[in-house]
Amino acid sequence: MNQQGIQFGEHLTPSRRRWRIFLTIGPGFFWVILFLIIPLMAIAAISFFARGPYGEIQPSLTLGNYKRLAGFGDFGFDPLYPSVMWRSVLLGGGTAIFCLGTGLPLAFFISGLKVRWKNVALTLVVIPFWTNLLIRTYAWQILLAPESPLSRVAPYPGALAVFVGMVCDYLPFMVLPLYASVEKLDWSLAEAAADLGANGLNVFRHAILPQIKPGLIAGMVLVFLPATGQFVIPDLLGGAKTMLLGNAIQQQFGSSRDWPFGAAIAMVSLALMLAGLWFLNRRRAEPPPGII
Repeated sequence: MNQQGIQFGEHLTPSRRRWRIFLTIGPGFFWVILFLIIPLMAIAAISFFARGPYGEIQPSLTLGNYKRLAGFGDFGFDPLYPSVMWRSVLLGGGTAIFCLGTGLPLAFFISGLKVRWKNVALTLVVIPFWTNLLIRTYAWQILLAPESPLSRVAPYPGALAVFVGMVCDYLPFMVLPLYASVEKLDWSLAEAAADLGANGLNVFRHAILPQIKPGLIAGMVLVFLPATGQFVIPDLLGGAKTMLLGNAIQQQFGSSRDWPFGAAIAMVSLALMLAGLWFLNRRRAEPPPGII
């Protein structure tokens, strides 16, 4: 028996090997079940219950919460909550696109620096994480106040403030995965594409984009998912004038005391997140285009 087989426990009996595996992954698996699976199952079960007259949960199975979320209430169709979901997805997608548009040039710029300056630039990228999100949002609220010069010239100051706050908050989540992919670029493929007559756009599309695609998809996921459920930044910078998924969940579990409906909103939000992950995973699985 070689040393490698002994290292991986091949000399153990099947029962002792299973016991070692249990001791290795068992504690982590237990915490995942306790703090993730069980609460998620509880939220899913509550979403099918009804709200009592005093805000209590009545364990009577119903689809009324999901019908209400789809816009079908007791008084006919109401587009309030479908529009909330649409605005949330639009905000998350818009934030991801804005972060991509600003993060991609920044990733290439950092990658082109000398080694010591790369460390400085990456430190500057992650410095905002050293401050609490609420403090950063209040700072932007002061800078983008209605009386500020920027708000006076902007056609939609509330929307501008929300997008500025969202992009600045989630930009590091886009830059870091992109930088990791850009740092490993094989520039000989770009040179070969240019030598074969490809213009700048085709060089980027067929030689560079396939190489940075993993980092791009990872950045889109890291930005889109939390931005879709964000409610602190839109609430503070947008003046609490527009309800989003995060605001709706907070309201139902808070002042409205309608936990079943809040749980239904949370489950639909989770479904939207999973749908986005599935779409991005499909995009990742597609074979890269050839060099032209």
